[in-house]
Amino acid sequence: MDTDEDWNALLRGHSIFSLPRSVENPAGKGKSTLELSHNTLPDFTSIDTDTDEATPSGRRQVMVIKDSDVIVAAGSEIRIASLGDAKSQRAGQTHKVLHTPNVTFEIHSMVLNPNSKLLAVAGAFQVAVVVLPRPGFTRLVPSTVDCKSIQVGQYYHAAKDSPPIAKIEWHPWGEGGTTLMVMTTDGKLREYDISQDTEEPQQVLSFVPEKKSKSFLAEDSAEREVASFTLGRGKADWGPLSVYALMKSGDIYSLCPYMPTNASIPSSYIHALECFVHAKKEYLSRSVLGESSSTSLSTLYDYQHKYVSALLKQLPPGTAFPATSRPVSVRPPSTIKAKPIRQGPFLLQPAPRILDDSEGGDATDILYMAFGGEGDEDEESDTERLGVLLVAFQDGKVDVCLDVEKVEAKWEHRQHSNHDLPMLAVYESIDLGTISTLQKASTSTSSSSILDLLRGSHPVFLRDPIQDETVYVYHAFGVHALHLAPLLQALSTALRDDNSNEGDDEHLHIALEKASATVVQPMLTTFSAERKSSNPIIGVAIPNDVYLTYSIFILTSAMRLVVFPLSLHSDPPPISSHDDLNKSTNTLNRSQAGPNEPADPPLYISLLQDPYVPDAILTRPLGPRLALPQTSQDLLTPDTLRFLAAQFEQFMSQIKGAHVAYNAAGMRSVLQHQEFRRQREKFKEIDTLVGQLNNTRQDQTKERIQRIHDTQRILLDRMEKILRVLMKSASPELSEHETKWFEELKRMKQEIAGTKRYDSESLENRTSLLRRELDRMLPNLKELHEKEERIKRKLADHQEHLGVSQAFELGERSNAERAKISSIEAEISRLAEKLDISLGRPPSEKADDTS
Repeated sequence: MDTDEDWNALLRGHSIFSLPRSVENPAGKGKSTLELSHNTLPDFTSIDTDTDEATPSGRRQVMVIKDSDVIVAAGSEIRIASLGDAKSQRAGQTHKVLHTPNVTFEIHSMVLNPNSKLLAVAGAFQVAVVVLPRPGFTRLVPSTVDCKSIQVGQYYHAAKDSPPIAKIEWHPWGEGGTTLMVMTTDGKLREYDISQDTEEPQQVLSFVPEKKSKSFLAEDSAEREVASFTLGRGKADWGPLSVYALMKSGDIYSLCPYMPTNASIPSSYIHALECFVHAKKEYLSRSVLGESSSTSLSTLYDYQHKYVSALLKQLPPGTAFPATSRPVSVRPPSTIKAKPIRQGPFLLQPAPRILDDSEGGDATDILYMAFGGEGDEDEESDTERLGVLLVAFQDGKVDVCLDVEKVEAKWEHRQHSNHDLPMLAVYESIDLGTISTLQKASTSTSSSSILDLLRGSHPVFLRDPIQDETVYVYHAFGVHALHLAPLLQALSTALRDDNSNEGDDEHLHIALEKASATVVQPMLTTFSAERKSSNPIIGVAIPNDVYLTYSIFILTSAMRLVVFPLSLHSDPPPISSHDDLNKSTNTLNRSQAGPNEPADPPLYISLLQDPYVPDAILTRPLGPRLALPQTSQDLLTPDTLRFLAAQFEQFMSQIKGAHVAYNAAGMRSVLQHQEFRRQREKFKEIDTLVGQLNNTRQDQTKERIQRIHDTQRILLDRMEKILRVLMKSASPELSEHETKWFEELKRMKQEIAGTKRYDSESLENRTSLLRRELDRMLPNLKELHEKEERIKRKLADHQEHLGVSQAFELGERSNAERAKISSIEAEISRLAEKLDISLGRPPSEKADDTS
């Protein structure tokens, strides 16, 4: 697909995007309940524990894309269709319904596991896992596909007094992709392993401490209610083993270390973590700190060392550094009995600003981002270790925080006396313009009342699966795209300048003050100024399939799908610092000219030396597109007229800017045509010169090379002759002693190795024959020796109690054995004579001489 109209036209009227039965049926609630307005605001701000409403407050994600299949949840019904079929068949498009009897609740959120075989669905209070069908489901005749579905943790999430679900997410390091993490608003993060047990959690993490019965805390309820959570990221630190939880009050807490009970972790990460902890211990041993601080840090690093050592012991053979990294199955170490301690709340420095005309809303979502290619382990960018935390609020504010002080593993221990709170550096606060959009569509008298709609908005982050530096934020009033590439380039330049000027923080402060901000692009708005209502966004998905166009699919609560094509842009070139530019320029000048000579002018000067920078009107977003439900009413109110007038003025200013940019682009086009003609003439000159080099000068060069080759060959022949003469004059022939010595060596070689390959008279063959005979006789000799030793021990033990008859019998046996030994010695002597080997005196003669 080349344009967004293609997907919009193909999927318009598709049956998969029909309204749920609870709304579409005559006895249903009606389409008006899908809109966010003053009448329906209570449905968006309160949750009824008895009934699971279709539009409660909280996270909404009812559309996911698996390969080339789109999955949509309408009420408690899960639908699936193939985008490839929709692309090829333009008429009669249908969908399949997944038959899941255990899913009887309204689905608010859906998440695919890492291998895209399991689908986790969550309502306001309940969670279930659905096994997705195989790719050939479209060839089935029935409209319903039977799928296995299992409810998760019914004891904790299906009771009437169960806390609402805040967020569900699959852990990327869960073995087999079966580790599901469920966060409830009471601060309990439960880990379920679907392959092991779906009822009881493997681990339970608590981010909200229990209230003491006899204590009183004057705190807001929002400080004890969790809005969302996210997993940390990193390569050689504790980031991947960290969990961040966001309270509705905006407080951020973390817990480290945490890993799934059945985890599959890259072996390279464990080795990198070991180096990180070892470096920390070495730094502590060299630094000069107070006694209490040094003792506390020493205990902490000892705990960390024990934890990493327990992980290293679980690595299988063949994964030692520097072996190729591969996933290995590990379990959380049990050597440390203490529990990980909750760290926080984080100090936000400087304090985030408050938006104008905003009373401050609840925090809704949090996202941790780390940048740099996952596969590039050798090269590491300047911003790769710098994590970014994004926090969204109901009033449309997004705080961009830098994780400059990474969270480390900490456990509950009495020696850990350091109660310093962790810190996040607030880089900027982004205003999505939600408040201004509502104020423009309202009169002065109803300005405060229309801002109440913000309480029904729940901004949610969506990470782009292809471009790491792009994040999408969707909420009740539209969708915005946040491009963090300028911010990362500015940080990379500032860090590079700070490293080149060690100890000088002035360059870093100047670079950060001039740093670029995040580019905010409004993509879609669903707010109607005429009806003072909006259709919230309930699903955003981006296909990550090579056979589908790189686009963003946006679904509103009215089940209207809007598709926008996205552009794949290559990574921009790194911004070079001023010192690097000056250094490279000076080096180039010194290489082209001497110290006292001016630099030679270039042979060709282009007319296009200055790069063409398009006008900002051509690159900046012109504004969001509207996605409003169709209406038959044709009403003109003062609010709509003001809105149209404001839009008209904006369009006129943009048209004027577009004319100016068009004239600049036309002048640039004329200059490029002139440069093209100059380059074409220069190319003709170069072509003529190349022709001369290929014909006349090439023949001359070949003749010269041939002459040099012939001369070299003559010189080599002369050198060889001279070398022979010198050798004859220095040593004309061998001396008499040298001749005799070579003959003796030849004779010795024949005597040892033989004159032919299988010479039986050679010393090698005779030695091997003797070795074989010796190996054959050694077992018998050893057996005789052992018998003799046993007889000697018996004689020594019973010598005092032997009678005459016993001694006589022993003497006869001794004489018989002596005769056998004599015969064996004689046989060995005969073999030695045959092999021409001289042997010493037999052991029996030596024994006789000794006696």
